Amino acid sequence: MTIALLGVPTNSSGTTDGVAQAPQALRKAGLVRRLQGAGPTVDLGDVQVNEPSPARGPDGIIDSANLAATLAQVRAQVADARRHGHRLLVVGGDCPILMGVLAGCADASGTPPGLVFVDGHEDAWPPAASTTGEAADMEVGLLLGRSIEGVDPSLRAQIPRLDPARAVILGARDRAELDDASVATLDGTVPFFDDAAVRADPGGVAREAVGRVASQGSDWWLHVDLDVLSTDALPAVDYRQVGGLSWTDLATLTRSARSARSAGGCVGATVTIYNPDLDPDGRYALAIVEFIGGLADGLEARA
Repeated sequence: MTIALLGVPTNSSGTTDGVAQAPQALRKAGLVRRLQGAGPTVDLGDVQVNEPSPARGPDGIIDSANLAATLAQVRAQVADARRHGHRLLVVGGDCPILMGVLAGCADASGTPPGLVFVDGHEDAWPPAASTTGEAADMEVGLLLGRSIEGVDPSLRAQIPRLDPARAVILGARDRAELDDASVATLDGTVPFFDDAAVRADPGGVAREAVGRVASQGSDWWLHVDLDVLSTDALPAVDYRQVGGLSWTDLATLTRSARSARSAGGCVGATVTIYNPDLDPDGRYALAIVEFIGGLADGLEARA
């Protein structure tokens, strides 16, 4: 079983700095070498992202057309890798790349995989209500069909529909912000474990989560947005919050999820939201490389 690494240097604020530099920074910190230590690895390089624009479009999303073009490339690369039997590690950039990943998996197998979504935010803001216009505020909501009708058609064509019964959210801690903005939480729409629940029993929560999304014969995808970590554990993120997981919590959560009994298992993972501009000496890049290497160890073990 080969691990395929794909970088997607996006920043949904419409710029080329910050999180868009993460794939390059993590390779510089030794990511490919660490993955090769886990098993056979192919580096697919980075998706080519057009020059972005910070302008917010009529649908309320920054640079929708460019995001659609990027997702189409991610979709094609992921579909090809899955057809070749590879398990994938897709490194952002930011979390809207998940939409292209799930679309590519669906193209390869006929249906999107289940989703274990580990993030400090629910990412379900309706585009018009988002305070930033960044697609990173809203990708889970769009995957579930929330406010999808008003999205630019070119972008809408790249977003698969995810069955709420096949998704679970772990670690979100932005409920107060959503309540203040009168934005509906996804708690009650999909299985939901906030950061306090995860900290209390990361292994048990992970096993329950996988049990919910991995029905007989099904595969699932692991998404990790690194701002699920506390600011003390990882300050190199743009949107900081009180609370969050430790590195040990996150490692236990993801290790337990990958080793949970399921018919298909984890076919790949996305890791997003590291901002190397906030990590001038690269110390957190090294920690992230080791964490991603652990994900690859687990993916190889499931082969």
